[in-house]
Amino acid sequence: MSGDFEFYKNEADEISKCKADALTSIKQKRFDTIATHGTYNLAEAMRNNGSIIEPVYMSTAQVFRDSNELEAALSYQIPSWSYSRINNPSIYYLESTLALLEGYQCNLETSCCVTASGMSAIVTVVDALLADNIDANFISSSQVYGGSFQQFSVRQKQKSHNVRWVYPSAPIEEWEAQIDGNTRFIYIETPTNPSLALCDISALAALAHQYGIPLVVDSTLATPALLRPFAFGADIVIHSLSKTITASGVSIGGAIISKKDITANFLTREETADFATYLKLLPNRDNGACLSPLQAFLTLSELRTIRTRINHLSQTTEKVVGFLELHANVEKVYYPGSTQHEQHDLAKSLFKLVDAPNINRYGHLVSFTIKGGLNETKQILSSFNLIFRATDLGRIKSVATIPAISTHQQQGDKGRDLAGIPNNLIRLCAGAEHPQDIIDDLEQALNVV
Repeated sequence: MSGDFEFYKNEADEISKCKADALTSIKQKRFDTIATHGTYNLAEAMRNNGSIIEPVYMSTAQVFRDSNELEAALSYQIPSWSYSRINNPSIYYLESTLALLEGYQCNLETSCCVTASGMSAIVTVVDALLADNIDANFISSSQVYGGSFQQFSVRQKQKSHNVRWVYPSAPIEEWEAQIDGNTRFIYIETPTNPSLALCDISALAALAHQYGIPLVVDSTLATPALLRPFAFGADIVIHSLSKTITASGVSIGGAIISKKDITANFLTREETADFATYLKLLPNRDNGACLSPLQAFLTLSELRTIRTRINHLSQTTEKVVGFLELHANVEKVYYPGSTQHEQHDLAKSLFKLVDAPNINRYGHLVSFTIKGGLNETKQILSSFNLIFRATDLGRIKSVATIPAISTHQQQGDKGRDLAGIPNNLIRLCAGAEHPQDIIDDLEQALNVV
């Protein structure tokens, strides 16, 4: 067989065309079909000995037929997986499916880079967007996950990058007032963890683009089954795959999905044209924040049912919220699906069950404050018999924690005040148990104080 570069390039063109055709075909299908099949079609199955399910390539590296093919692959002249820190077929199946789901019905091209964890996804994006300027700053919602708060306020500060906090529901003028010539992006969570606050994605995207910077959205709690931020103008979407997407709790991972041609006037054309692929092939190649093939397979297996699960879990949570709002020992309930939520109208415009535009669903995270202080709150959490006490969320089993002493403990009192996280707040992620059993466990625990 010829060892000529041209042979391998021609062969690669044929393979790329097959993948492009598969992508074009599956894009015509509906959300559940895309989640179920991704880009693994019949032709792809036949190339994998007829396996109906995507195979797991548990190998660190790929063999090459000769030195020419090796050189072409490692210089990115032909598509390959070469080394699993850079790419791997099992990773490809997950990345292509996530990109399709986030871009579903958004009329744009998307790409994805998966990482070892949600935090590694956040750091990968932030570091790349701040890399050009040691004095760069960025604007973030003051309500973010505790790990994100630490990364922004401590780790980025150590790199001479400054975060400027803005309350999620602040008027757009307050966001704009924080922008200057060194501002590199706006970062938000919607909904936020654990206070379930919302940001106006469309308004913030328009503001960011006015100044030539991207809007980054952590959409972990919503998942693409309820919200696709690209439809509202976002440039980059981040997920902790460890949460609702992999609800069983057996896998940790992160994902970065970008639309083609993000708005970032300070980056090169190579970086803005396909940001996620740029991260995958260059910064992440060197930083090593890769996901293992087995973790990718486990995540992909659960991703297939995301719409069905989020629909069911949301309905369970709505019943739990109804109970909590009426209990005498509950001070306040935080859930965007509640008519008592200050941003309920915005929530209705953002969160709709995919392929069911007239059905609003709001996810399975709810937070509530106790009438009393931290001691009473700890007493209630300690009294759960069915609900697990853990610093986790998005599980198929109900899980609860007190953020002030766990996920957001490192922020300190001042940081939690900034984020609106009181000491008497319990964060509950409702699982797939019967809603009445969850309510019964809540009731017996709430009645302890």
